[in-house]
Amino acid sequence: MDNAGVVAGNEVFKDRETGSRWQQSSLQAISGPLKGTHLKLYPFLLTSWQEWRRLHPDTLVLKPLPGYADRIAEKNQMIRAGLSGEGAAPNDVTYHDNRLKPRTMVLGLDVEGASKAFPLDALRRVRVVNDVVGGKRVLIVHQPHSDTTTAYLARAGGRTLSFEATDAEASALVDKETGSHWNAYGACTSGALKGTKLEPLVLEPEYWFAWSEFHRETTIYAPPRP
Repeated sequence: MDNAGVVAGNEVFKDRETGSRWQQSSLQAISGPLKGTHLKLYPFLLTSWQEWRRLHPDTLVLKPLPGYADRIAEKNQMIRAGLSGEGAAPNDVTYHDNRLKPRTMVLGLDVEGASKAFPLDALRRVRVVNDVVGGKRVLIVHQPHSDTTTAYLARAGGRTLSFEATDAEASALVDKETGSHWNAYGACTSGALKGTKLEPLVLEPEYWFAWSEFHRETTIYAPPRP
């Protein structure tokens, strides 16, 4: 894939095999021989280097090209500024959903044709979310120290489960139905369900203006009132 510009405030990429152009947020080919088809989003984990190294101590690291360190420092500064939630949407954005500020960072979830946006600020406060999306019970876990967020179908052992954190970082959980203990990555570590794993879901980190552009029927998560 090569960068092919920006359409409606969202990056577009061109594949080298067919010359088709793909919209980043929708994963749809908008022109070329593959127009109308969609790519499948590959599961990924957005986390800090410290947390990744803890999980994968023997991981290999891609050696950067000369000058990359300077460019990535500038990019990281832009990302940190963007996480403030301030600022307008790009000028060429044509769809505006005013339920959130344009540059609010959200984690978007698609389940069974339904979509929901989880504002990052809300996840940092709540940490463990038991919710329903597309008729399915889901679990979302946010570890504030590393801003690592994971999502799963909240079902194991033939039953639907609900969870709560057992530590301040939400790195350990317990389900209310069986009292089994789980880590933040969907694995049961002790109790009646030990050895089972929750089915992971893919969260998409997006600015609100981009998520709402391509998910116009999306709902927005609101934390429960104290």
